Amino acid sequence: MQHFDLIIVGGGLAGASLAIALRDTRLRIALVESQPPRSPDGWDARIYAISPANADFLEQIGAWRHLDKGRLAPIRAMQVYGDAGGRIDFSAYEAGVSELGWILESSLMACEFWESAKRQGNLTLFCPARPKGLSFCHDAAVLELEGGTTLSARLLVGADGRDSWVRQTAGLAAVNTPYGEKGLVANFATEKPHRNIAYQWFRNDGVLAYLPLPENRISIVWSTPDAHADELCALPPAQLCERVAAAGGNVLGRLDLLTPAVAFPLRLMRVPQTVAPRLALVGDAGHGIHPLSGHGINLGFQDARELAALLAVAQPWQDIGNERFLQRYQRARREETLLMQTTTDRLRRLFRASPPGLIPFRNLGLNLTNGLPFVKNALVRYALGVF
Repeated sequence: MQHFDLIIVGGGLAGASLAIALRDTRLRIALVESQPPRSPDGWDARIYAISPANADFLEQIGAWRHLDKGRLAPIRAMQVYGDAGGRIDFSAYEAGVSELGWILESSLMACEFWESAKRQGNLTLFCPARPKGLSFCHDAAVLELEGGTTLSARLLVGADGRDSWVRQTAGLAAVNTPYGEKGLVANFATEKPHRNIAYQWFRNDGVLAYLPLPENRISIVWSTPDAHADELCALPPAQLCERVAAAGGNVLGRLDLLTPAVAFPLRLMRVPQTVAPRLALVGDAGHGIHPLSGHGINLGFQDARELAALLAVAQPWQDIGNERFLQRYQRARREETLLMQTTTDRLRRLFRASPPGLIPFRNLGLNLTNGLPFVKNALVRYALGVF
């Protein structure tokens, strides 16, 4: 049996960033992952909007400065449209920040994290490796891998995604609410420059977002009912481009498909308890939200940041796997996670509701907020983590 202070199961963005954030500590860390990340040919269809607060976190752990700046796009402004004339505009300049966020590919971050992890002195990588068994005793978590290798540690972190094997094996409950929707993603070349503006439309067939990529390129996320998503995915490329352009009011002119459309099911997932003796959850293993806010990975990075900060200052005599110690992490992350889950869920429900009398009021709300710069900028600065 190999002994560590910390085992992280899952080498995705949340798990790898947690490991890297602990590079200067005395902790002996094991990172278990089934396969290393790969860079796709061309552009990755899976992209994320990174808030300034999380760009700072990635800078602190030494990753941000090494990312290829030619594949990052800043968001300078955002335009959000209701389904009956409502509109709200956000501007980095008006909010007093240099950008509202950054758009970048998942694989770009994942590959950089992996390279950093391979060079980390206090980290042992187990890859390719899959967990087979998990048990807990009074002073350790014991993880058995396929092939017979056994690891033990004072603390085990589940960072293995929304269908977390760790969470299920440990018996932590997850309350799933399917939306009956899928998130369709694809990348396009645009006829007109996007000027680093992100667009979002609340439509009667879901929520469509255009997110700027470098040069005249965008990535889209269209959260839409299952049948409509399947219909869009089955369209020939030319017809899909026409549908996506028309849905966005042709604001960027003609679109040309760069990556095939892919759709994934959407659900709200609440995990009432994200810590237990010898166990903590980070990232999608501990929560799931609707993608209309773009905050999924931002919540995961803040999980990693908070847990890393707690572990980094732990004294040698402290037991980092003690549930009372881990409760500090759970309390610190509960409020933001609940706020984002509730806000995105209610926004989604508000614009999916069909009573005609409700439509003018929800669009009026957007317009009223748009006319109150102080309120609007306070909202955007809170969302960005800039105070």
